Amino acid sequence: MMTCKDKEPVCRDRVRRVPRGFGWVDHRLVREHYVEHCSHRALALYLFLVTVADAEGLSWWSERSLAARLGMETDRVRQARAELEAADLVAYEYPVWQVLDLKGGAQ
Repeated sequence: MMTCKDKEPVCRDRVRRVPRGFGWVDHRLVREHYVEHCSHRALALYLFLVTVADAEGLSWWSERSLAARLGMETDRVRQARAELEAADLVAYEYPVWQVLDLKGGAQ
């Protein structure tokens, strides 16, 4: 039986490292069931925003640019934003998006 100590990466030369940039995804997004309250479109938007946000979670991407990058209509981006706002994952005040810290701070 394999234990955690026995685990080896499949591709040793491709072991993921935490990047020096600002993008990251908090594991509590899954553990605390945030993902279960959002559509695939909303989660795609969230991942994109997390990736492009600065150290404070801020981004200035336009809805039109986001729609083009994500292959969505602008109205779908707005619907996805509404889901993320309802889930307390992002805040938006034109033209600034903010990826919010999950309740309780990073753990």
